[in-house]
Amino acid sequence: MSNSYDVVIIGGGVIGSATAYFLASNADFDGSVAVIERDSTYENAPSAKATGGIRQQFSTPENIQIGLFGAHFVKHADEYLEVDGEGPGLVFREQGYLVLASPDALPILTQNHATQRAEGADILHLDPGALAEKFPWLNVESLGGGFFGASDEGWLDPYGLLQAFKRKARSLGVTYVNDEVMDVAHDTGVARSVTLRSGKTLAAGTFINSAGASGAKAIAQSLGVEIPVESRLRATFVFECREDLSSAPLTVLPNGQAWRPEGSRFLSNLAPPAERDPERYDYDMDHDQFESEMWEPLATYVPAFEAVKVVQAYCCHYDLNTLDENAILGLLPGFSNAYLTAGFSGHGMQQAPAVGRAMSELITYGEFRSLDLTRFGYERVLRGEGIFESHCW
Repeated sequence: MSNSYDVVIIGGGVIGSATAYFLASNADFDGSVAVIERDSTYENAPSAKATGGIRQQFSTPENIQIGLFGAHFVKHADEYLEVDGEGPGLVFREQGYLVLASPDALPILTQNHATQRAEGADILHLDPGALAEKFPWLNVESLGGGFFGASDEGWLDPYGLLQAFKRKARSLGVTYVNDEVMDVAHDTGVARSVTLRSGKTLAAGTFINSAGASGAKAIAQSLGVEIPVESRLRATFVFECREDLSSAPLTVLPNGQAWRPEGSRFLSNLAPPAERDPERYDYDMDHDQFESEMWEPLATYVPAFEAVKVVQAYCCHYDLNTLDENAILGLLPGFSNAYLTAGFSGHGMQQAPAVGRAMSELITYGEFRSLDLTRFGYERVLRGEGIFESHCW
């Protein structure tokens, strides 16, 4: 292992690995890249335990475009990520997102829909009658309508995408280091090197902090910068139902709770209210949450879910941006070579292709080229001006 690289990426999850891939595959970048990942098993990482959804149902044009490229990328992953003529064989279940709207929320979601259509997203606005016809398992009695992604929305195995990025990056010469960054040495606005838990030191010309919920905040602090990113526990429950709803879309209920089919089973998750959602790094999840908070909404909108059985539950941590729940991308303030990709707030997997491409452009050319993501820079944190999604999860 070399002691010096052109680019060191701290964090080998899906964002860090996507950035490594796009850098190494860029014909205009001829440097060396190392990715430092403290847990190569990804046992508790969202890159392995996320729901795996890709959507365009946002209110911010840039997020819609990010989602469109994410769908394009995974649908062509065998071309982008082939190694020795063999593609990763990712399966993108293009069954759509179905976002259900209460009558009160309908005007906001209708406005969002206009923005999505203007950006080229194939989202349909369905009234209650059309919802009932298309999804006969759905109770539409209290709904104002719904919005369905007719194409380019769905889900895939997040761990499979992560491993495909890693395999391709390695084939292009990227070095993966199984270690943990303990400190970043710096002076006069320039990051110089990282010290690893093993005691080794790696120097680089450019550093990217992609350490996620487990480390992005601490890495930034070692550079003297505070970022509004905190670790939040998110739980997913797996349950069974006798009725076959395997062709259903990923459905978001009016309370923000999501569910989708997974083979013959179903996954569901719901973020707890802010007063019960502190910063935390443990894995002590509330196993009663499904029965106490999640089952009733599921059964209300999907009568078949009145009789279900929870068979598994697991959790991971999201890197929540407490300012606006959107990613922070670009140079850290006061630095010429230290970059940040953090605060994805649960959207990291679906945004990884576009963010990896954008960061590779920023480092290679000094600017975004394919998609301008300047709005997501740290400057908005300094101004206290967030990019707030309207009624989007």
